[in-house]
Amino acid sequence: MRYADEPAFVLHARRWRETSLLVELLTRAHGRVGAVARGVQGPRRHALRAALQPLQRIRFDAVQRGELATLTAAEAADRAPVLSGEAALAGFYVNELMLRLAPRQDPHPELFALYGEVRGRLAGPALAWTLRRFERDLLEALGFGIAFDLDGDGAPIDPAARYLLEPEHGPRRLLVERGGDRARAATGRALLALAADAMPGPEDLRDLRHGLRGLLAHHLGGRGLKSWELMGELGRLGGGAPRPEADAP
Repeated sequence: MRYADEPAFVLHARRWRETSLLVELLTRAHGRVGAVARGVQGPRRHALRAALQPLQRIRFDAVQRGELATLTAAEAADRAPVLSGEAALAGFYVNELMLRLAPRQDPHPELFALYGEVRGRLAGPALAWTLRRFERDLLEALGFGIAFDLDGDGAPIDPAARYLLEPEHGPRRLLVERGGDRARAATGRALLALAADAMPGPEDLRDLRHGLRGLLAHHLGGRGLKSWELMGELGRLGGGAPRPEADAP
């Protein structure tokens, strides 16, 4: 199979052997594509190396005969967002989710569009809200979406109640609080805001983070994300609960 002038986003790149990179690309027409970029470490290959950085949009040529394609050319198609601090961690989180959940060689044009949208918002305000919307839309694009304005039995969400988000059922009203259920639940008010695409207040945003993380963890197969671990470490190093934006992933 040949790729010619194929648009893609770079999700991940790591050094392979002495002079090459292993890269993961998100394409519109072919889903996620793994590729080898050979000989990128020399001084004359700086432009190619720079094009293969995470979050960069590129156009590439490649030949694929096995599981991995071999890149023959790649060039940046725009200027990737320059992120630091919380936004950089959020970018790492978005890429990690795509790597774990986007299937290889399975076209999902909506994922390509969704990635482009969230990439453009990472450097903007309301980072936590940007990620909650991304998580909602990612689950929907992959066929795992649930309604946020109706509970799993079809009843309208009560803004004053609390709900657990169950992957196979949808929102389930929390009638009796047991163990850590309350910490994993979201208010009906928060769910209705997510359904209406209207940013809720900071407390409801935190609730949505916990509720959506449970859904994502289910579809990740029980194996968490490095970005979640990193955020936990940063929270402990900070000597207390992270701020809402710092706690965005």
